[in-house]
Amino acid sequence: MKVTDTGVLAGHDLDAVRGDLRAARTALTEAAARTDDLLAALPEPSQRSPQQRDTAQRQRTATRILRTAFLDVHAEAVHDELTERRTRHLRVAELAASAATVFPGLVPTADRLATERARPHAEKEGDEIDQGVFFRALLRAPGAGPHVLDAMLRPTPRALSLLAGYTRTGKADLGSVRLERTGGAAHLTMCRVDCLNAEDDRQIDDMETAVDLALLDPGVEVCVLRGGQMTHPRYRGRRVFSAGINLKALHGGGISLVDFLLRRELGYIHKIFRGVLVEDPANPWSRTVDKPWIAAVDTFAIGGGAQILLMFDHVLAAADAYFSLPAAEEGIVPGAANFRLTRAVGPRLARQVILEGRRIRAAAPEGRLVFDEVHETEDLDAAVERGAERLRGPAVTANRRMLNLAEESPDAFRGYMAEFALHQALRLYSPDVIAKAGRFTTRKKAFN
Repeated sequence: MKVTDTGVLAGHDLDAVRGDLRAARTALTEAAARTDDLLAALPEPSQRSPQQRDTAQRQRTATRILRTAFLDVHAEAVHDELTERRTRHLRVAELAASAATVFPGLVPTADRLATERARPHAEKEGDEIDQGVFFRALLRAPGAGPHVLDAMLRPTPRALSLLAGYTRTGKADLGSVRLERTGGAAHLTMCRVDCLNAEDDRQIDDMETAVDLALLDPGVEVCVLRGGQMTHPRYRGRRVFSAGINLKALHGGGISLVDFLLRRELGYIHKIFRGVLVEDPANPWSRTVDKPWIAAVDTFAIGGGAQILLMFDHVLAAADAYFSLPAAEEGIVPGAANFRLTRAVGPRLARQVILEGRRIRAAAPEGRLVFDEVHETEDLDAAVERGAERLRGPAVTANRRMLNLAEESPDAFRGYMAEFALHQALRLYSPDVIAKAGRFTTRKKAFN
């Protein structure tokens, strides 16, 4: 018996997708097509009866088991075909798009994703879970995984197109991030005044571009990240570091697994830690260009803003600032914070922060586990300049590279991100998150 509209999975279906690659991809394509036909015959997700929702869920799960079995055997071969035996350096979005064409039924097509994006989050099918299955397999594979990480460490085309103008003027206004070279320091200022620097696709793209430019600029020795002054009535005229993920975008269906969540962790955050990978490095003993990083936190670093602090070499804070990771409250995983926070604050406090939502205030004793220096707001500018000067020493970069390697091996990070790809996707489409999104949509309609 094959995969049917009741979601039954037979042993020979698994055998088929684990066999010879040519026959396996055909078997997977046929199984996925049957699932697509069943879903197309049902009403839209929000209009389905409980029985129809159960049927759809069981059918999708059965097909995902086949995809997982297929990739358990063929992940390396799939990646080799997509990248022409690792001669092409495809970023995660490019890999997903190529896989949808070359291996039909393995991941959702561009048309399916466009249909999903047009729906509120509570009314989506959950096609991104299949992307999570795909990237979990690729990142776990010993050959494909490191190649994916390397591709994501390369500078973006946008950054390369802006590099000459930026190095000439020392300034770049990217929209949500401003970049300015002062002396030997690159100052990156997050300036999304409309949402307190809450991250969405736009800010992720601007941040990665800014990080690339700062790292590639030969005139920069140290990089500084800080939030700009806000216009929000509650914080007008004050600097704010980051409010984390843009909840309006999340509940409205605008936060994607590949273009936001995976790109963010494997792109600019990983580059802050490891550096940007270049073809012809000035230093023949390193494939990456990396530099020391300083963060200055005004007001708060919430969620994603707190996550990135764990990557910095020196973190300063205003005395009234705080650090928090409320992702569990929102129902999602806080990026790689689960991987990194324990080594910063210890296992007990890490669990209190991630599982229970505890805030760490900069002025409290626990604050010194996250913040290296705490100053009154009016003294923070001068403290940032002093910190940048200290990190411009000639041996700093070599030593930070060795510290980073000791703290977090590339293979350990890759293993974590493989599981994150799947489990974050599952969380995005879990009943509790969908219920939150539904309540958000209802409140929005009532307000309008």
